[in-house]
This record gives sequence, C-alpha cells and structure tokens, in this order.
Amino acid sequence: MTDRDEIAFFEFQATEKSGSRRTLENYRDALAAYQKWRGDKFSGWRDEEADDFRDYLFYLMKQDFKRSTIRLRFAALRSFYKFLVLRRGMAGSPVAEVQLPKPERGLPVVLTLSQIDELLAVPLRSEPDKRSPVWLPLRDAAILELFYSCGLRISELLALDVRHVDFIGESVRVMGKGSKERIVPVGGPALNAIQRYRQEASVTSGPLFLSSRRKRITQQAVDQLLKKYLKRSNIPFAISPHKLRHSFATHLLDAGADLRSVQTLLGHASLSTTQIYTHVTKERLKQAYDTAHPRA
Repeated sequence: MTDRDEIAFFEFQATEKSGSRRTLENYRDALAAYQKWRGDKFSGWRDEEADDFRDYLFYLMKQDFKRSTIRLRFAALRSFYKFLVLRRGMAGSPVAEVQLPKPERGLPVVLTLSQIDELLAVPLRSEPDKRSPVWLPLRDAAILELFYSCGLRISELLALDVRHVDFIGESVRVMGKGSKERIVPVGGPALNAIQRYRQEASVTSGPLFLSSRRKRITQQAVDQLLKKYLKRSNIPFAISPHKLRHSFATHLLDAGADLRSVQTLLGHASLSTTQIYTHVTKERLKQAYDTAHPRA
C-alpha cells in the first residue's frame, strides 16, 4: 500500500462518487481490518495476491462473521482495487478472482399495525424526564411519526432542515444515497407532530430535529430513544429506524400500492432491492391464510 493510493481513493469516493460519510467509514474500516489481519505480512496493497484474499475470506467464515458483513468488506476491497486499476495504473485486481458466499435471503422484520400504533403513542404517554426540555417527548413523537410516514433512512432523517418540510405541499425533500434528491409525501399525523414539536421547541430554521443542547440530533440519540420506548412497549423485538422503513414499505404493499411507487418512495436505485418486500407480503398472506382458513 502507498498512502497516496488510499488518499486518492477516498478523495475519489467523496468527490466524484459523492459517497456518504457512512460509506467512507465502511471503506476505511474494511481496509484497516484487512491490514490488521495481515499484520507483519502486509507490505502494500499492490503486493497482495488472490490467495491472500482467499485466506482472509476463509478466516472471516471460520470466525462466524455474517455473510452480509463479509460481502460488505469485500465490496470495499473490490472498489479500492477497481480504482487502482482504472485510475492508478495497476495491472489487475486480485480481489476480483475471489468467489464470495451468496447473500443471505432473510426477510425483513416488520411491525404489525397495532405495534406501530403502540410505538407512536409511547412518547406522549410516558412520564416526562424533569431534567430534559419539556419539548423532548414532542420531538421524539415527531421523529417516530416521520420515520413511519415516509420510510426514511436514518441518515436522511438526521440531515433534514426545517426548510425541507413543505406543510402546504404535505411533503419532505430528502437527500438520499449518492446525493440523489427525492420528494416524499408526508401524512397528516406526522405533519401535526412536527408542527407541535417546532412550536414548543421554537425551531424556526436550521436543523429540524435538535438534541437537548439544541444541536443537530445524532444517530446515537435516535438509537437511544428507540431503546427507551421499546422498554415501555409490549413489542417483543428490538426496534431500529430500518425496521420502521421495512414496516412502511410492507404496509404500503399490503394495502395495494404498486412496487414502482414504493421503490420511488424508498429511494431505491434498483427495483430488485424493493422486491424483497413482496416476499414479506406473500409470507404475511400465507400466515393469514393458515390462521383463518378452516382447511389450511
């Protein structure tokens, strides 16, 4: 490895590819993890061979890493070597020859409608923390309502400013992956929740969702509020922003929305990514049939 190669790669990802902060962090972590595994044997990226990466793959599989984690690490390595070949004059990529395990086809976990209703009601039914601003439960309620109303990614919600919410047009302007902008409709309950929070917290400009110190809210804070409200509910599994996104998509399809529309709302570049939710819907229909039909 030369430092110049890595520096050039990350500059390329950040500028020409408009890579998100999380993508760049994943790439850095993947490259660092490989170098750490190689230890003293690592003399540079250009000296690595296909067998070295096959050994690394075997190591990860022996350590019971999830297939998704393995594929993510190798996706970063492949991107790096592709850059070295196309932009830095390297003859070929040693990672391209490595056969990866097929991706797992686990179905997304989806909340039921009653679980969604329960979760969205928890912030305003909870005993307020006297040490926190009085508007904090209203903020939390607005965050949960918006997650479910729009199916946003966590990164998209964190980046929202006040100006991105159009109350007249009942929509929100979102900056998705690859800096692709989309307009997503927002339901009345979510708009009302945002309005109540903004009025109580006197949020007129800048970041939409604030921390108790009136800074832009962080992902860690959102994770913590979800854990807090999970403990105050009867939902029997962990909740994440992505589970709310899964629930948004699945409930739309359950109610008859077409796949292309759901793809647009989610900001998926490929329809195949959205199609996983059709499998969830079919499974839910089968469960309903098995439960209700007398000769199932």
